[in-house]
Amino acid sequence: MSFDDRYFYEPAKGHGLPHDPLNAIVGPRPIGWIASRNAQGQRNLAPYSFFNCFNYRPPIIGFASSGWKDSVKNIVDTGEFVWNLTTRSLAMKMNESSASLAHGHDEFEFAGLTPIPGTLVAADRVAESPVNFECKLSQCIQLQSAAGEKIDTWLVLGEVVAVHIARHLLDEQGIYQTALAEPVLRAGGPSAYYGISEDLRFDLTRPDAR
Repeated sequence: MSFDDRYFYEPAKGHGLPHDPLNAIVGPRPIGWIASRNAQGQRNLAPYSFFNCFNYRPPIIGFASSGWKDSVKNIVDTGEFVWNLTTRSLAMKMNESSASLAHGHDEFEFAGLTPIPGTLVAADRVAESPVNFECKLSQCIQLQSAAGEKIDTWLVLGEVVAVHIARHLLDEQGIYQTALAEPVLRAGGPSAYYGISEDLRFDLTRPDAR
């Protein structure tokens, strides 16, 4: 590859390609499968493709929502939510929970999932998911452009206050086995997802300071 053989574009002027490559390049991305309750106690469950972990101690995870959606409102109103790991066997149900249901309808029920109460938060966990993070809201930030213009996108950050892990995902030394969980990762385009395999693993050690 020539260092000069690059496709170049400025996002503000359009990408000129069949599909915007941004979320395909930054990927595959973990899925933010977010469960919450509103102030009246009604359940909500929705997947978000812009999600990640941002801090170790305290552990902080976050997701971004395009628009002030039910998940964001519920979390701001109650200060709580649960993240649920999406696995290959749960991919179809995760996708079903993304349906645009009428306000107040229960995505758990629609997708055929079992709600189980949180231990430290009022939001429910997805019982079928092998990993759940119970979270307390730490920040909700409206994004803005470099020019300072407000964007209708909201970054929700939460401190993980309780963790549930299916025991079969921990080896004899107690080390979590990432590939064994068969997590589902989002890619670009309207329908692209990926899985991971232990066969694709490689290891690197941090170099010593020179």
